[in-house]
Amino acid sequence: MKQILAPIAALALLALPGAALASLPVGAKAPAFSTQGAKGGKDIAFNLRAALRKGPVVLYFYPKAFTQGCTLEAHAFAEATDEFARYGATVLGMSADDLPTLRKFSTEACRDKFAVAVATPAIIKAYDVALKREGMPAGRTDRTSYVIARDGRITMVHSELDYRDHVKLTLEAVKALKPGR
Repeated sequence: MKQILAPIAALALLALPGAALASLPVGAKAPAFSTQGAKGGKDIAFNLRAALRKGPVVLYFYPKAFTQGCTLEAHAFAEATDEFARYGATVLGMSADDLPTLRKFSTEACRDKFAVAVATPAIIKAYDVALKREGMPAGRTDRTSYVIARDGRITMVHSELDYRDHVKLTLEAVKALKPGR
């Protein structure tokens, strides 16, 4: 009986909605990185360490700009940007898209409200967000959101291809941070 129940229990855990499947657990030190991106159609340079000096960072990875779920998720983050800012948080969307695509996405989908940046292969590996799904092209990122406190520690992880809870859960996590953290 135990031999049958153990695999069923393992499968049940995998099926939990919103279960964080990323390898970076809460409490881990977020890997530092610098990359190029865009905000409002203009090129920007992003450095995680510099951003954390200003406050917490909501780092959300999405598979592909201009796909339905990614566009809807970007709209939702754009609508919530002012509330994230009230808590001192910076929002950064990341995908493996090229810079010209991100310039356009930052204006059309992100509505000039927050930056999107290039998730290089090194960043994808460091954050363990490579999309590993049958039938999907290599090089895309999974949909995973991290909230990183000012001390560089990950305080929340949500890894789920359904975009709908990412904004709500990251905002709750940012609100739960102690002031100055």
